[in-house]
Amino acid sequence: MSRITRLGWLALTLAVVVIGLDQAVKYWVLQVLRLEPGQSIPVAGPFRLTGVWNSGVSFGFLQAQHDLVRWLLAAFSIGVAVMLTGWVRRTERPLFAVAVGLVIGGAVGNVIDRIRLGAVADFIDVSKLYFPWIFNVADSAITVGICLLLVDMLRQDGRERAAKVPGDAA
Repeated sequence: MSRITRLGWLALTLAVVVIGLDQAVKYWVLQVLRLEPGQSIPVAGPFRLTGVWNSGVSFGFLQAQHDLVRWLLAAFSIGVAVMLTGWVRRTERPLFAVAVGLVIGGAVGNVIDRIRLGAVADFIDVSKLYFPWIFNVADSAITVGICLLLVDMLRQDGRERAAKVPGDAA
């Protein structure tokens, strides 16, 4: 078994934090506030809590009401999380570790809902800012994680190109 780097542990710890935060907020919204589907509660300015059950992928893409799709999406999410866990274990790039930790945590947070509740609980509503989707903490972690992955890839690509360019002989 290969050793996990310090940054690998950071990624896995961040994933656990995201899962815990996601599930805690969902518990509060569903069990304490008892937010019902379609119910909307103003919070502050353009921010509202609006109850939605998402049987599709993040932000409601690829909606599917069939139980087989629920389990296929759950299996896919678990597969992605396992693959990313293996990938991040030996990383030495901090931004990559944070990005992958966010994506793993978000994927697992949503898969817990999908398995336990049959769909993902979404409730963060900023549609007054012309953002048309209602989402949750896990979706946010996945989105931020993917954006950071892209930044990390661009930085890495820039470093590789710079290493291939011969230095100026002045």
